[in-house]
Amino acid sequence: QVQLVESGGGLVQAGGSLRLSCAASGRTFSTCAVAWFRQAPGKEREFVAAISWNGGSVYYADSVKGRFAISRDNAKKTVYLQMNSLKPEDTAVYYCAATRGPYRTGINEYDYWGQGTQVTVSS
Repeated sequence: QVQLVESGGGLVQAGGSLRLSCAASGRTFSTCAVAWFRQAPGKEREFVAAISWNGGSVYYADSVKGRFAISRDNAKKTVYLQMNSLKPEDTAVYYCAATRGPYRTGINEYDYWGQGTQVTVSS
């Protein structure tokens, strides 16, 4: 079993930066792929970024490529999402999710979810 807790959200102006953290508990976290998803009001939850269990592979949605960076520290059981050049359309609740399998982009392919952290980007 893996529990995930996100933090680091907040209000930022367009062009600013935030770093989200996803802190995990559970012995198997270091073998899990982890992803960030987001859900804006009235929209479906969408994939943002994913990282393999050892950090060797990363994958990004086109909408955030070049602006966001996902990383992990397995010793700290934490995954990060560095978000730069933020835009108002990045406003959403951001969720981290983990799976024992390889990293994927589908919502239904993740076994464990955090409660989410709000990111609001003002124009």
